[in-house]
Parts: sequence; structure tokens; C-alpha cells
Amino acid sequence: MALSKEQKLEIMGNYGKHDGDTGSVEVQIAMLTKRIADLTQHLRINKKDESSRRGLLKMVGHRRRLLAYLRKNNYASYVAVNEKLGLRVK
Repeated sequence: MALSKEQKLEIMGNYGKHDGDTGSVEVQIAMLTKRIADLTQHLRINKKDESSRRGLLKMVGHRRRLLAYLRKNNYASYVAVNEKLGLRVK
């Protein structure tokens, strides 16, 4: 369920701070969100795939920690990423 190179480049272009930005928190959150959406679709079809379900839960937890970090350090960017990705805000 890895992202293709084209998908990664598109995400980096939309959320990156500069050209070739792969490590910023915003890009990591966007890539995790895309992978979570893809894996959620997979699990709707394959309900008994417990290994993928565990991976999904790990990705959701990782995204949650990244969002908490971004919220603490750069609130304006946190709000912008949430609006762009359509994530719920608690």
C-alpha cells in the first residue's frame, strides 16, 4: 500500500515548504493521511486483515503525535494543514 512516486511528488508540491521537501511535519502528515485513506479502503473490502489493521492503527497514532507536535510549535501551520486535509479538530 505504498504511495507511488507521482503521489509523493504531488503531496510534496502541495504541502512542502520548498522544492524537494520530504521531511517537514506538514508533508509527513499529508503522506500519512493519504496512506491512512488508502488502507481504510482496503480494510473495508478485507475485513479480516488484522495485520493491515494494526499497521493502520500505528499510522493513525504516528499522525496524531505529529499533529500534536505541530500544534504546539506552529499553530498557524497546524490550522492550515487541518483545513487542507479536512481532518477533525479536537
